[in-house]
Amino acid sequence: MAEVEVWRGSVEAWECDEMGHLNVGFYVARSMEGLAGLAAELGMPHAFAPGAEATLLVREQHIRFLREARAGAPLSMTGGVLSLDETEARFGLVLRHADGQIAASFQTVAAHATAREGQAFPWPDRIRLRAEALACEAPANAGPRSIGLAPVTTQASLARAEALGLTATGTGVVAAHGCDAFGRMRVEGFMQRLSAGVPHLFSGRRLGKVGESRRVGGAAVEYRLIHHAWPRAGDRFALRSGSAGGDARIRRLVHWLLDPVTGQPWGSAEAIAVSFDLDTRKLIELPPEELARANADAIPGLGL
Repeated sequence: MAEVEVWRGSVEAWECDEMGHLNVGFYVARSMEGLAGLAAELGMPHAFAPGAEATLLVREQHIRFLREARAGAPLSMTGGVLSLDETEARFGLVLRHADGQIAASFQTVAAHATAREGQAFPWPDRIRLRAEALACEAPANAGPRSIGLAPVTTQASLARAEALGLTATGTGVVAAHGCDAFGRMRVEGFMQRLSAGVPHLFSGRRLGKVGESRRVGGAAVEYRLIHHAWPRAGDRFALRSGSAGGDARIRRLVHWLLDPVTGQPWGSAEAIAVSFDLDTRKLIELPPEELARANADAIPGLGL
């Protein structure tokens, strides 16, 4: 393993959600700080600065959440290069607790691109040489599990979302403070919108609640996010979500972040979600009758 430390910090109380742990949007924000640190190790120390000529433009991310992080938890992140082609690379980032246990792992595909236009162009030799020195492998227990990494031709569009009856889980506009140094919506903005929209998907029907004695929450254990286009300040978005089915332990959820003007996708995401007991912090397995009700709402074939 040639990975290097690219980030170190802790969990702030205000970054935790109603489930009592670090919100997924802040996991992605940390991964972007880690990516900036890895860019510096590659020889691009100002890749995300306003005056940069070249940057790393994120195409997609795969994330595994393995151990929750609660307020005050000390964390650190290491990174390396999983693969490199002419203009893109797959970077591996691993977020760990102080005892060494993995909190989350990220595989981030990013293009070597012009900073403002986002046009991909070949890596220079000096970065290729450094990438060889930073070559690593993803931890065996933290790679893709329930979501594949095969190339995707998206099925997302506003017209299809309406035809399928996907739930409206978010509507809004991209604010200037939510954009990066080059005017594009921050990468973590996509995940933050998804997280904020999920309560609409489960409103009044949280899975796994039995009687009034059990406090039930939900959590994502795996995600794949794909960026199809980049909204800028003032651009509007419409988020549509639905279930693609699951079993007694997991739900497969799909989210489409759409441009309500053109109907085309800004991004699409697939998530593996679970219900868990907020007191025991353990996963809840659905009884057969509740599983049947949950699967009755699923949309067969719904995907990225």
